[in-house]
Amino acid sequence: MQNPAFDLIVFGATGFTGRLVAGYLHTTYGVGRDVKWAMAGRSLEKLQRVRDELGIDADLPLLVADASDAAALKKLVAQTRVVITTVGPYQLHGNALVAACAEAGTDYVDLCGEPGWMAEKIPKLQPIAAASGARIVFSCGFDSIPFDLGVVFLQNEAMQRLGEPLVRVHGRVKTMKGTFSGGTAASLLATMEAAGRDRSLIKTLGNPFALVPGFKGPRQPNDNLAEYDELAASWTAPFVMAPINTKNVHRTHALRGHPWGTDFVYSERMLTGQGAKGEKRARTTTRNTKIQNLLLAIGPTRALIRRFVLPKPGEGPNQQQRESGHYELLFVGETASGQRLAATVNGDRDPGYGSTCKLISEAALCLAQETDRTLAPGGVWTPGAAMGLMLVRRLQARAGLSFAITDTPTSSRDRSTRA
Repeated sequence: MQNPAFDLIVFGATGFTGRLVAGYLHTTYGVGRDVKWAMAGRSLEKLQRVRDELGIDADLPLLVADASDAAALKKLVAQTRVVITTVGPYQLHGNALVAACAEAGTDYVDLCGEPGWMAEKIPKLQPIAAASGARIVFSCGFDSIPFDLGVVFLQNEAMQRLGEPLVRVHGRVKTMKGTFSGGTAASLLATMEAAGRDRSLIKTLGNPFALVPGFKGPRQPNDNLAEYDELAASWTAPFVMAPINTKNVHRTHALRGHPWGTDFVYSERMLTGQGAKGEKRARTTTRNTKIQNLLLAIGPTRALIRRFVLPKPGEGPNQQQRESGHYELLFVGETASGQRLAATVNGDRDPGYGSTCKLISEAALCLAQETDRTLAPGGVWTPGAAMGLMLVRRLQARAGLSFAITDTPTSSRDRSTRA
């Protein structure tokens, strides 16, 4: 694309998360100083109100386009290097925009955690984006950047320190204070409804390699059980975002050429602690997760959740809640020869909003300003494959994340126990 007017456009800037993205860009980069950016949405009046409420200079351009208006979206994406979109669920509202970017050669980042939609889009968009030069990068929020990059970071350190890759890695949520976004919950409900209409989608959702067309990897761990993790030295329980994060980790590995071996195994769970208390928490959490999944499969339950549980448009945690949130993730891996290495990833804001708005903003700018097109040409990418350690460094410098090698947990158990 030759000299577009903007470095990036925030599409969906009047929504709760889009507003946070706009606020972050304003406070971090100003208007037209280091980054040329604009806000876009379907209502000029709402865009003006958000701009004024955020205290953004009136010089910031406002662009009007509806998610269903293909002609307006085509005109919109032609003006920028990269589009940030927070308008989900993407399976309902994202088709026209991602298609417009792929055709125009405009880079694209979103917050998608919808594996069925992604699995459908990857083979369709790949040849179009490869021809135009567009880099399409899904899952640039809490799902899945900290997990995707956590594995990339740990594997890079393993090669430098141990001289061989880790053939298995356990990603573990150690602590997490804050909420998942309403968009994440809405996407989950939309996916459950889609699976009800198309039963073949259930197979896609259960396949850890669903985002790697044509590749069938080794059998992966069953992460739906209570389990004692010998590598992490703790009892563990299922983690709700593991299905999408796991798929992205395996896609990153494939896009990088399987440098960790075609028998690489990845598992993602929550730590519940050691001893009897840790075991009890693991079993209770596992049981509750199974009950929740059963309830989500029932149409009337989903209707009640939409009506009484999900945040209404424009709603979400306040600033104090976002800034008091945080998370810590543990990654522990083992090489074929039995060497082990561990790393932590820490975020300084709540995962669903405070951290996510920074993650997607910096991913977009990393893609636009730093990512070499000879290394990441047009196509459908993951953050870990397209940007990798460049994004790790950027997030540490600007977005309140830290990536560090830590002591490998010491286990008093030599085998796992499942229930």
